[in-house]
Amino acid sequence: VHVVESGGGLVQAGGSLRLSCVVSGSPGGIPRIGWYRQAPGKQRELVAQQDHAGNSHYLDSVKGRFTISRDSAKNAMHLQMNDLKPEDTAVYYCNSVPELLSWGQGTQVTVSS
Repeated sequence: VHVVESGGGLVQAGGSLRLSCVVSGSPGGIPRIGWYRQAPGKQRELVAQQDHAGNSHYLDSVKGRFTISRDSAKNAMHLQMNDLKPEDTAVYYCNSVPELLSWGQGTQVTVSS
């Protein structure tokens, strides 16, 4: 199983980005998907998660700004990030919840003030 994240970049505070992740080799689907991030010098944290029924949960600091979604037909998931803040700067990764897949390279998100 491979995961490939994309969509990161450099954006000013208040801007938006849409991250994407494609999971290959997972014909059974993933019951619970998640987006994680790791900022420099910090531990990786779970930012958003969603189950097969579409129930979503978010880290308090991103509630109302981030939206997780999935496209099961394409084994893909997305993270729409609005009103970005400098503290959102991190490398973002997708994985299952709990983390059962091999970690991908991640995608860098940098928010300038």
